[in-house]
Amino acid sequence: MMFLLALTMLAACAASPQDLSGKMFTFPQETNRAHVRLNTTMQDFSSVTVCHRSFTDLRRSHGLFSLATPSSNNEFLIFWSEANKEMQPHIKEGKFRIWRLWFDGQPSIRKFITSRSNIRGSLIIILGQEQDSHGGGFDIKQSFVGMMTDVHMWDYVLSPCEIHNYVDELNFTPGNVLNWRALGFQIIDRVLIEDKFKTCH
Repeated sequence: MMFLLALTMLAACAASPQDLSGKMFTFPQETNRAHVRLNTTMQDFSSVTVCHRSFTDLRRSHGLFSLATPSSNNEFLIFWSEANKEMQPHIKEGKFRIWRLWFDGQPSIRKFITSRSNIRGSLIIILGQEQDSHGGGFDIKQSFVGMMTDVHMWDYVLSPCEIHNYVDELNFTPGNVLNWRALGFQIIDRVLIEDKFKTCH
């Protein structure tokens, strides 16, 4: 009961932006409820870049970053496909423009899909679950179990140099849509905020 109360208070307090430098979200168990909802006032994007760091030992497909609007559950989704052993971005149910995925600091080839419409509408952004409806419809077998940190989102395409600076944890321009150093969020159910692991040299 005490743990539940502390978690509820944290969710209520976390609505105003917090600096999460040196912190990470830990998703400790498979669930169809626990997630983090991220706040932004921006509602219209012609381009986006999302960067994050995550660690998991899952051996199944799972969602990492899920942005839904009333018209599209997968308006912008980053999803690990275990069958294909690859990170898969989805935009507007799979209809994107030009996109490029960077994984472990290495770029993929550039790909082109035909949709030209913006990401627009009442956005709900969620970490730890994949939305099958606007703000919900979670599937326990697509939930993320692990740690996630340094989530940033920009409303423009980051240059390769800026991406390398992010990957190497050098000085980079924080996200102007989502900024880990000033993040508005709510925790729903069991998600922990812990100190980020540090590598000793």
